[in-house]
Order: sequence, then structure tokens, then C-alpha cells
Amino acid sequence: MKTVNIHDAKTHLSRLVEDAAKGEPFVIAKAGKPMVKVVPLEEAPKKKRRAGFLKGYAQIPDDFNTMFAKEIEEMFHGERE
Repeated sequence: MKTVNIHDAKTHLSRLVEDAAKGEPFVIAKAGKPMVKVVPLEEAPKKKRRAGFLKGYAQIPDDFNTMFAKEIEEMFHGERE
């Protein structure tokens, strides 16, 4: 693992961080004394989505697309006699 002094780390931080993200960790030292270790973050495992996990909790009526059509039409146009 490479060691970089703090001045060089500040000067080349973007490149060093890119290298660390690619799996090349490094140590930042001050006056030759190691201070911190920079390592890539591990990605949290993504939760798997379960299709159909709510199946059976709701019922959709057969006339869903036309439900209350008469009532809605009457609200817009008024009752016709």
C-alpha cells in the first residue's frame, strides 16, 4: 500500500480518490507518521424486490374501468330529463 504525505495528498486528491475507488487504498502521512487510511466504500447489497408480494390483499372489480361512469357524467353535465 502506498503512503502519501499530506501535502501531496491535497495536491493530487482527485486522482488518489479515483485510484482508491478502483481498489488501490493508500495511507496519508504527516511528517512520515501514518495518519489515515483511504479505502473504497463497499456498496450496500441491494434489496431484492419481490413481485406479487401483495397478491390477494386487494380485489379489482371487473367493471373497474367503467365504475361510477354514470354518476361522473351526471356531475359534469347534470341530470338529463
